[in-house]
Amino acid sequence: MLGRSLGYQSYSVTMSRPTTIRFSRIEVIHILVAFCVLTLDFWLIATGANLLGTSMFGYNFSFLAAVPVAALVTATGFVSHEMAHKFSAQRMGLWAEFRMALQWLFLSIMFAFVGFLFAAPGATMVGGWGSKKEAGVTSIAGPSINLCWAAVFLGGAMLTTHFHLHYWLYGYWSVVFTTVALVNLWFAIFNLIPFGPLDGKKVLNWNKGVWAAAFFGAVAVFITLVYIFPQFT
Repeated sequence: MLGRSLGYQSYSVTMSRPTTIRFSRIEVIHILVAFCVLTLDFWLIATGANLLGTSMFGYNFSFLAAVPVAALVTATGFVSHEMAHKFSAQRMGLWAEFRMALQWLFLSIMFAFVGFLFAAPGATMVGGWGSKKEAGVTSIAGPSINLCWAAVFLGGAMLTTHFHLHYWLYGYWSVVFTTVALVNLWFAIFNLIPFGPLDGKKVLNWNKGVWAAAFFGAVAVFITLVYIFPQFT
């Protein structure tokens, strides 16, 4: 998710025109805090350790086995998404840094305790874009990386299934790969909705063809994946 404001909650920043990828100390802290909270959220949901006692992924992982799942989902679905926004913007000479939102982090934990995913811990703040193309290119970068991760992990799930590897690989990692692929697809679809501050609105304003291909393509793959793996419905 992207934001355009140069001030975010109680945080203030100084905009410059970077020529290389850079991180500020406060940004690194915000990323780490958001990563830890979202990993906890996914862990609570993946293990069924919530008030509903079920996992929204359709498969309850054990407490220990859920750790790599939660970390992979957070790293690929959230961190890489926000970093794609940041790197894309900075390569165009725009100021860009991630800022967490404390109230959203709190809400994400509350939702996780009742078995639902609310993965909106903050946003990448971008300052300086002056055209629809700059906004659109920066915005499509996040969902694009989610689609790439979905393809990678879907391929991994298919390989473990096709070669009938040892149960520890086939039974566990096949489910892990499919879960990560599904979550990344869902992140891409959600962020491409052309509404409010979501990426989809900026992409649609820039290029309707790019938006339609990304959004409807992701929806089609998601539906196909759920059909192939009905245990995740």
